Amino acid sequence: MNYQRFAMLPELLALQRPLSDPPEHDEMLFIIVHQVHELWFKATLYELDRARTLLIDGDEARAAATLKRVLSIVKVLVAQLDILETMTPVEFQSFRDRLETASGFQSAQFRELEFALGIKRSSLLGAFPDPDEQRRLGRRLNEPSLWDAFLRFLAGRGYAVPEHALARDVTEPVRPDPEIQGMLVEAYRVDPGLVNLCERLVDLDEGFQEWRYRHLKMTERTIGNKPGTGESAGVAYLATTLKAAFPDLWEMRSAL
Repeated sequence: MNYQRFAMLPELLALQRPLSDPPEHDEMLFIIVHQVHELWFKATLYELDRARTLLIDGDEARAAATLKRVLSIVKVLVAQLDILETMTPVEFQSFRDRLETASGFQSAQFRELEFALGIKRSSLLGAFPDPDEQRRLGRRLNEPSLWDAFLRFLAGRGYAVPEHALARDVTEPVRPDPEIQGMLVEAYRVDPGLVNLCERLVDLDEGFQEWRYRHLKMTERTIGNKPGTGESAGVAYLATTLKAAFPDLWEMRSAL
């Protein structure tokens, strides 16, 4: 065993294959940044699954530590957009036609990430004809999200989580619930440990929204208001995605 074999470097470093002919310099950067994004998406899903299990098991400390790790990954994802922004609109246009119908909208792992956080839309499954991607997304759609695990954690701690929230249809997106907000307001006043966990969830939610916003501005900076690749609506679509994953943790603050 050596470093190259352990990390499978020959296979990994053979995956960056620009399509432009003659080669356009910036296409290599574009490919690498997106491939690294997918690797970090994989790591994020791996850690979110652990965080969800820890919450269901009532392990507050390790759940909070895992959420901190996920936030660190999200910050790396945000920083990677700085690298893409070194590419001018003209440099992107030099190879954009090679993308044809390819689009980040088609990232199954990103949709898995949304589903894991509770941002669920069953209509998205139709955009992924690959059977393996369909299976993975279907599993994420039908299993409890991180927020559902958090509600079970609260119930296990003796908090009066409304029955309708515990029994909700987990294939639906998380929506604000005044009863949960009222419960959280009281918990914030008496339970410092729970406050720490809640704030880690807010950190993650804010970090994810920051990545979305930076991605939107990077897209606007690169292509303006033109349609995105794969015939997506580009910036106009991205603007509709700037929503909180855990709305109750944001709305309850007005009552504190």
